[in-house]
Amino acid sequence: MNLFHASVLLLLLNHVSFFWASVGDNFKDCKQFLYMRSSPVGYKGDNLKKICQRYANKPRFATLYDAAKRIPVFSAYTFKKSDGQKRVDVPWMYEPQLASPDESGNMQVLPEGGPNELIEESQAVLQDYADAILYERGPLNPDEHQSDNDDKAATYTLTNIVPQVTTFLEDSWTVYVDSIRKRLNNFCRGKSYVVTGITTSGNMIHRGHDERLAIPTYLWSTYCCPRYDRNAPYDVRYMFPTYAAFGHNDQVDNKITEVPLKTLESFLKNKTNVDQNFSIFYKDCIS
Repeated sequence: MNLFHASVLLLLLNHVSFFWASVGDNFKDCKQFLYMRSSPVGYKGDNLKKICQRYANKPRFATLYDAAKRIPVFSAYTFKKSDGQKRVDVPWMYEPQLASPDESGNMQVLPEGGPNELIEESQAVLQDYADAILYERGPLNPDEHQSDNDDKAATYTLTNIVPQVTTFLEDSWTVYVDSIRKRLNNFCRGKSYVVTGITTSGNMIHRGHDERLAIPTYLWSTYCCPRYDRNAPYDVRYMFPTYAAFGHNDQVDNKITEVPLKTLESFLKNKTNVDQNFSIFYKDCIS
């Protein structure tokens, strides 16, 4: 291959990576983050977008996004052993291809002068949280569950963020997230697949007279770790290969309840828009 052809090929590769489709009707470029390469099944809705969350030209995790409510329904990721430290130097980002399919497939930093109309209509922006004093921006895929700096950075896209009541986030959910980090660090011997999501019941954050984004009623999470320490103490071992939890996104009644996977799925069938075949992990994470 001569120098001219090599230069053309490099240019084409750069072009392809920059315009890679990240929003579509499947997770084909993000299946590595899903147990047995299978996404949760049974979700219903006309405005659901499947996002392969790309940062620095690499897929990082998968998100099912409700474009009408401007909120992620769930994020699916692989847990990486971590010391639990958070990054504090990452600017907030958005998903360009929700605004226009012709845009970059990589998440981008929100414009300094404020988002344009296409961005603002298609997804949540920072201004939506400005006067929502009861709520904090809470990630579904938390950077504490990632170890690589770029994987951590990728969690700071608003398409991975939901409004969490401050006391729930700080006193309950963050404690639970850290307990799962320690559990998987210590007792999972292979890859851990995590899916974390929300339910809604019609409450919205307003900006002026406009309904901007849904407020979760519950947050839930479940993991699948097929290869685990079978010599772990029983009080840990029974929570493998899979276990789950949910919590009420509320100021007072907000404790986290840990339950088996099937119990969570039954709970969600009554709380969110899914059919009776709803399932989070392929064959319930039984390999």
